[in-house]
Amino acid sequence: MAELHIIGQIVGASGFPHNSLFCKWGLQTGEALAAVCVGRGMEDVEKHEYFVPHQIKLILSLSSASGWPKLYMQVWHQDSFGRNDLCGYGFCHIPSSPGTHDIQCVTWRPLGTWQEQLSQMFVGGGPQLKHSDLIYTGADRYRLQTVAMGKVHLQLSIILRNFDQYGVEY
Repeated sequence: MAELHIIGQIVGASGFPHNSLFCKWGLQTGEALAAVCVGRGMEDVEKHEYFVPHQIKLILSLSSASGWPKLYMQVWHQDSFGRNDLCGYGFCHIPSSPGTHDIQCVTWRPLGTWQEQLSQMFVGGGPQLKHSDLIYTGADRYRLQTVAMGKVHLQLSIILRNFDQYGVEY
């Protein structure tokens, strides 16, 4: 099988209204791709006073380039009371060319009603997505009122292995 190696890290964030951030991430792939080896992701959360580098190591086996992977993320803020509030959702396409790539993943969050916005200012919390697949699909996202948040900065190195041998075109 052809292999896609993704090695890199989340190196930081900018433009968010808070400093005490942490990130959850996951990978969305098509049916032609299968994860062989996956590093820490959506189920493993790291909390830091500031956004610090977070390693990403993935090896995907694929039979075609159909459904090229997307990296999706949730950025959270932990306040002084230990409560976790959503700061933003975002996704980015994994580059299809080999080499090292600097990527900026823009994020957004649901705006909510004016009552929810007022409550969020004083109590925290705020609207969240019920289904995380809305982060990377445009299916029903057009119905949401959103507000732009900050950017997550990634550095990813891409290695394509055995693409020619197995006739996978990218």
